[in-house]
Amino acid sequence: MQFAPKHAVPIFPLPGLVLFPGLILPLHVFELRYRTMVREALSGERLLALALLRPGWEHDYHGSPAFFPVGCLARCEEVEWLPNDCYQLKVLGLSRVRFGRVVREYPYRSAIVQLLPQEPLGESDPLVALERRALVDAANRLRRAILPQGGDPPALSEDMSFEALVNGACMEFLGEPMLKLQLLKMDSVLDRSRKVRELIEEYLRTEGQRKPEAGERN
Repeated sequence: MQFAPKHAVPIFPLPGLVLFPGLILPLHVFELRYRTMVREALSGERLLALALLRPGWEHDYHGSPAFFPVGCLARCEEVEWLPNDCYQLKVLGLSRVRFGRVVREYPYRSAIVQLLPQEPLGESDPLVALERRALVDAANRLRRAILPQGGDPPALSEDMSFEALVNGACMEFLGEPMLKLQLLKMDSVLDRSRKVRELIEEYLRTEGQRKPEAGERN
């Protein structure tokens, strides 16, 4: 989804969180400056841009810690105002963005953002069909490997749009924020799918080698 904001967008810099377009992320907003940000966003276009904080953010967290230049534009879909004046949000990722000039510093930062379009790729492309099946298979094998027997059913299916499928795999199966950010930067959804699938297959191979073979004693 491409939605060009009319004005500078509030920046919500976070440690350890990367959002992808087309996905929902729950957020608990408790700091005063970001509660102010939410209230003002709700009175306008309901837009925020999530940014990943750079390493060392702890030393300047209450000031203006640096963040990476690529993030995700998001819209506030659900908002719950809590009795303690905090907010429980559900935000929907809309588009990858590159952050430009910061036009506001206090009480929170706002910046001009440039939308980063994906390389066009049709759902009927044979390469997409092959990659879709391969990614769903790898993702479902991983879920079976990491969930207890009788756990939740696979969350990814071939019925999803290809971009939603790929981005969902990136969000669900990768824990390292910097790795997610590198995938978010990719202009090609097909390349992103191949990379996340390679990472899943590498994990499955590594974990399989660690398991003792049948009849092996500790």
